[in-house]
Amino acid sequence: MSDLSTSNNQLSASVVAEEKRLLNTRLGLLAPGILTIFFVGIMPLSVVLIYSFLEPGDFGGVSWVVSFDAYVQLLFEEDIFDETLSFTTDYLEIFFRSVSLGLFTTIACLLVGFPTAYFIATQPPARRNAWLFLITIPFWTNLLIRTYAMLLILRDQGIINLGLIEIGLIDRPIPMLYTDFAVCLGLVYAYLPFMVLPIFASLEKLDFRLVEASYDLYATRFKVLKRIIVPLAKPGIAAGCILVMIPSLGAFITPALLGGGKSLMIGNLIELQFGQARNWPFGSAIALVLMVLVMLSLMAYLRYGQKKGVPGHG
Repeated sequence: MSDLSTSNNQLSASVVAEEKRLLNTRLGLLAPGILTIFFVGIMPLSVVLIYSFLEPGDFGGVSWVVSFDAYVQLLFEEDIFDETLSFTTDYLEIFFRSVSLGLFTTIACLLVGFPTAYFIATQPPARRNAWLFLITIPFWTNLLIRTYAMLLILRDQGIINLGLIEIGLIDRPIPMLYTDFAVCLGLVYAYLPFMVLPIFASLEKLDFRLVEASYDLYATRFKVLKRIIVPLAKPGIAAGCILVMIPSLGAFITPALLGGGKSLMIGNLIELQFGQARNWPFGSAIALVLMVLVMLSLMAYLRYGQKKGVPGHG
């Protein structure tokens, strides 16, 4: 009996030792990724969070005095004489403009990207690879260079205006540059591949025999699109909308060049606070508010997807 008890104890000890060894192995394999996330993600966000609760320094940087002024400044303006606070909508208008342009950019990318992705997905494999190659070509060039190219196209002496004047449709150049239209067009041009590729990844897995069966049952093209293609492509559509909407909200190169400072967005406001204004706490507070808004939107979408049973959730 004692031999059996000793054997069970030894077996339990060996099992515990093996589990510890496997745990140490897994931690060792995960260590590089965890350290990368910590130093690249968590630490910078922690610095921004701490800076948002401090006072701005006299010549940039921060003063290590705890203060909530950066968050108060988002909604209230302090009178320079009697230090009273009055409600202001200046920064709310910038947030609203950024969200509006981001939504317009996302919708425009979806309207252009979905047919493009469907067209590519229905091509033979050889042609499909060629079309995907063309879609990814813009990624080979820096965003700044692509934005400058769009600036040269949209200016008064650009290709569009000169072409319209040459064929006699207009007498004078149409002012397109430094407008919300130019900003939206630049954002669509910059982020369209982020919409096309996820939708293509979903449509590529689509069993087109379902489409043929729908036609055999006398379904119209619109019903096939609504009942078969769009529901099965929802995961790619959702991923594409997220990948376009989030960077559009924080964009600052495109609004700065194509908007000419007239269409200030959240990204430009943050860059302005860390650059010319040298108000690091306020810039940090704006960045954190933007991040919280994006996270709340994603959480709301995930919750909605789970309730409605959207493909790709749970």
